[in-house]
Amino acid sequence: MMQLLAGKEYQRKTSRPHQMWATDASYFRVSGWGYHYMVTVMDDYSRSILAWKPQVDMTADPLIQVVQVAVDITGMTEVPLEDRTRLLSDNGSGYVSRAFRDYLSLVGTRHIRAAPYHPQTNGKLERYHQSIKQEVNQVPYEVPSELEVAIAGFVDHYNNRRYHKALSNVTPDDVLNGRREEILIKRKEVKAQTLAQRKRYNRLLRESQNAAISP
Repeated sequence: MMQLLAGKEYQRKTSRPHQMWATDASYFRVSGWGYHYMVTVMDDYSRSILAWKPQVDMTADPLIQVVQVAVDITGMTEVPLEDRTRLLSDNGSGYVSRAFRDYLSLVGTRHIRAAPYHPQTNGKLERYHQSIKQEVNQVPYEVPSELEVAIAGFVDHYNNRRYHKALSNVTPDDVLNGRREEILIKRKEVKAQTLAQRKRYNRLLRESQNAAISP
């Protein structure tokens, strides 16, 4: 396990999907049910949300459940040990518990813990949680299932349809699945074609205007 020193954000930049995941939780209120903690796992490189689930507490078992979803959908335990993801988290009691540590050892994942009282280290996920809370908290929820439906809709939009400036204006899913370069190449081609058409139109317009004023 690695303990990070305080800094603006985790500085060892990732260069491919599943090189490092980040996990954290944010809370939402459900009327009559109290607070629910949405535990999230994000791929650091693509910013794609791999797994999430509202939980009633932040003990080790609920955290493990969400990380296990990410492990299952990515087939991480089938990856050679040296290529398996690292997991960045804060120092919440569930994340520093023996049960969580033993689980990560079992799946072969190295644990990186942020400096205490320094949430900026996990900045990408912190910003994501700010965005989802601004959107999802606009309406009250009477039962946990309503909250879960709202979160699912936001995650789908965020992963698959919301262009991200920090990702060259493609979606997290595009980056996660290796489509970014192809998309950027196509955009350049379309831009070049558009410029060529505009130049041709302007040339033809000038020629037409010159012909109209010729004696």
